[in-house]
Amino acid sequence: MRAMVCRHLGAPDALRLEEVESRPLNPGEVRVWVKATGVNFADSLMISGAYQVKPPLPLIPGLEAAGVVSEVAPGVKTLAVGDRVVGLTSWGGYAEEVVWTEERFLKIPETMDFTTAAAFSLTYGTSHIGLIRRARLKAGETLVVHGAGGAVGLAAVEVGKKLGATVIASAGSAAKLVLARDHGASHLINYAEEDLKQRLLEVTNGRGADVIFDPVGGAAFQASLKVIAFEGRLIVVGFASGEAPRIPANHLLVKNVDIIGLFWGGYKRHDLKDLRASLEEIMTWWRAGEVKPYIGRTFPLAEAASALDYVVSRRSAGKVVLKV
Repeated sequence: MRAMVCRHLGAPDALRLEEVESRPLNPGEVRVWVKATGVNFADSLMISGAYQVKPPLPLIPGLEAAGVVSEVAPGVKTLAVGDRVVGLTSWGGYAEEVVWTEERFLKIPETMDFTTAAAFSLTYGTSHIGLIRRARLKAGETLVVHGAGGAVGLAAVEVGKKLGATVIASAGSAAKLVLARDHGASHLINYAEEDLKQRLLEVTNGRGADVIFDPVGGAAFQASLKVIAFEGRLIVVGFASGEAPRIPANHLLVKNVDIIGLFWGGYKRHDLKDLRASLEEIMTWWRAGEVKPYIGRTFPLAEAASALDYVVSRRSAGKVVLKV
């Protein structure tokens, strides 16, 4: 099979298209012919050695992949050859096939195309678990989503709207804010042109936000600490800005603030059952037309390095997907 392989840690251009030998299945494992795979900022962290999970080299990145089951090993009970699935992989998605244990794959609706499926699990899974389980977002509360034009940000806007929150979207361009508005944001802030702190106070009439969803870090995080409401929850998703800020603990005391970390991938190891339940609920929302992944751009597998650079440079809007 063909795969994009990283043999030394580095930037996206470290990836090379190679022929890789298919490995035999172990009991309980499933082989899937990949049709599409999601491109995520986390992939760049993994191939640079900066991610929480550090698989050995050579490495095939890719945290989610959609395709068709081509082979099942003895002991597999819920899947059969021909089933259409999305895989909750920890790596390996940038390839023509992927092998993981049975419980790492979920069947997808017959009406869901593979590109949509590949754009689904990490973005909506992060937003769903982040806002419901970790941040405890309730109907009627105010939610701020930073980086709202990106894949995870847009998903958080949709999930927040679905949960009955008033959603304030912040992003670095007018085009990305239009996307956020179209996905359910009630208020828009361009932090490249406006003072983020001042605008958030204006929009919330000085009260601040109940929940802030932050995959950006840096200046956005610092502004968030100053505009969070009493007993507000600030959920740390990532640092797309490149800056992981330090948290002044004394600020947390003044308003009884919660700072909440979210590593969605951790549930693959510690609570896969709840992770699957989360995604199955979102699939139900998708069937009802209540959420819809926005695919900003697709690339062929051979151009995975360019696709990942496109995401890392923050030129992308919505989800970027590799078509295999």
